[in-house]
Amino acid sequence: MDEILRHLAPGARVLDLGGGAGSFALAGLPITAIRLDLQPRPSPAAGYFVAADAASLPFPAALLHAVIANHSLEHFVSLDAVLAEIGRVLRPNGLLYVSVPDASTFTDRVYRWMAAGGGHVNSFTSAALLADRLQRATGLPHAATRPLYSSLNFLNRRHVRGWSRRKLIFFGLGYEPVIRLLTYVLRIADRLFHTRWSLYGWGLYFGLLPEPVDPAGWTNVCIRCGAAHPAAWLLAAGLVRRRFPGWRLYPCPSCSAPNLFTADFL
Repeated sequence: MDEILRHLAPGARVLDLGGGAGSFALAGLPITAIRLDLQPRPSPAAGYFVAADAASLPFPAALLHAVIANHSLEHFVSLDAVLAEIGRVLRPNGLLYVSVPDASTFTDRVYRWMAAGGGHVNSFTSAALLADRLQRATGLPHAATRPLYSSLNFLNRRHVRGWSRRKLIFFGLGYEPVIRLLTYVLRIADRLFHTRWSLYGWGLYFGLLPEPVDPAGWTNVCIRCGAAHPAAWLLAAGLVRRRFPGWRLYPCPSCSAPNLFTADFL
């Protein structure tokens, strides 16, 4: 979504749709963020919070310069109404970013098993079909799709509470060294055998983007905080270190957790 946010003019109005306390930080961004969810969340991120139904947005038509729907469409019961509302409140030259899980992947199936469904009421299994649906609902051209990779950070025992903790017995009790190794093995399997074990979903971009989107998926996703970083940037920043024969590690720039490094691939 940064390809959209960092180019918006000062004062641009951006709707963070269903992002809870906030799905992106405002540091360094001179924009006006409107965080919208059904219920107020504790410790909301900077910006304005609005409690409302996404199927009936309390905004006039063509108010917004951009909409960010970061892992929220899978939770909306009245999805067609939500998409129509997005199209209504966006300006004709507006920008839209949508990320969703691929319901056919190993990662999403494990997540839904761990979280007793995880609140997912919509299943997406084709990025092309979803892009077409969003184009028709909003009138915005589909600009790019980027694959999203998983770090299985939802299995990290730091984040798991209640009865779900019992299920962690199948994943090394959720300890970080186990999650780190499992994530790495899945990525290597995908590279060697062209499987989709480490894939989580897609990020889709709509509108006339101010910069091109890198089509390569960022495979280096933190096992603790879930932040993704491009491999080329991690290498250029000097963060990647060889610790074992054939294995390279890097500290997550967002939370400093150690992660195993792999090159990005399409």
